Amino acid sequence: MGDGSGNGYRLDEIDRRIIYALMADARNTSAPAIAEEVSVSGATIRNRIAQLEEHGVIEGYHATVDFEHAEGALMNLFLCHVPFGEVEGAARKIGTIPGVINVRELMGGRINLHVLAVGTDTADLRRVGRELEKLDVEIEDEYLLQTEHDFPYAPYGPADGRRREPLADYISLTGGAEVVEVTVHEDAPIAGRTLEGAARDDVLEDQTLVVAIERDDAVITPHGDTEIRPNDVVTVFSPSESDEPTLRGFRGPDDENSLRSPGLE
Repeated sequence: MGDGSGNGYRLDEIDRRIIYALMADARNTSAPAIAEEVSVSGATIRNRIAQLEEHGVIEGYHATVDFEHAEGALMNLFLCHVPFGEVEGAARKIGTIPGVINVRELMGGRINLHVLAVGTDTADLRRVGRELEKLDVEIEDEYLLQTEHDFPYAPYGPADGRRREPLADYISLTGGAEVVEVTVHEDAPIAGRTLEGAARDDVLEDQTLVVAIERDDAVITPHGDTEIRPNDVVTVFSPSESDEPTLRGFRGPDDENSLRSPGLE
């Protein structure tokens, strides 16, 4: 990352749109496609990308790897502290620890390093923790990383500020919200419908958020076009402590036993 001095290459609108497109999907975005959107030639886009790389505005293109799907591995985020003057040196040393895939330096506050590590199991993650302690890095807290989302920087995008895939499924939960798991009855109204269709037909309430679907031995990340099937185990954020009528669409006419709270069995 840059040093935050604000010096260097000055972006114009074409540069911003290039960065937005590459942040959204660098692998499947071509220079001609960007050129068509901003009404310039493909050669102009390729030249601009080269300039952005040369000036360090674009520092690289990285694959986003889901290690849980790849090898059933775990990702752990360590929140760490080192003395102020040793942050950069510590970050470089931490990067040599097997399993560490990202180190983020922070300014201000006691926690000044985020260390992301991959381990085959919890014992492997504990090994990373011990290696951090050997480098005199204090671990203030740690979390298993469930999901990470990356999005393009909206001010660099189209003038209307819209994303190509709006976050229509995400809501803010307050008050007595709770997480529940419900098994979809074969006669449930939502069975055989997509989430988008269920919302459109008022089978799924606007404030109900489906966050995961367990089907056979797989865990599915839901999207608008994801079809809900009988016997799916669906994890739902309910906007209030009362699950009715929030979960009615997942149950059969006489189903009273499909609901449970995660982690209580």
